[in-house]
Amino acid sequence: MGSVAVSMKISAESAEVDLNKVKDEIAKRVKVQDFKLEPIAFGLKCLKILVIVPDEKGENISEEIKRIKGVGDVEVESATLV
Repeated sequence: MGSVAVSMKISAESAEVDLNKVKDEIAKRVKVQDFKLEPIAFGLKCLKILVIVPDEKGENISEEIKRIKGVGDVEVESATLV
């Protein structure tokens, strides 16, 4: 089996959540290839990440990230085999 590259948009529960801490927690669980903070509106930001996970774990990665404290929503933007 191979690996999957998954691009995700992660929104915080509130404006007070430190997305850098969320990114660090994600990095403890999966291999983060790239990340960036993007402004949304009214001071809110989202975290866009690219992770590499084993093929069998690819379908469940968004659910695992949703369980991280401070994460409000996870949207998978794309997924591809590598």
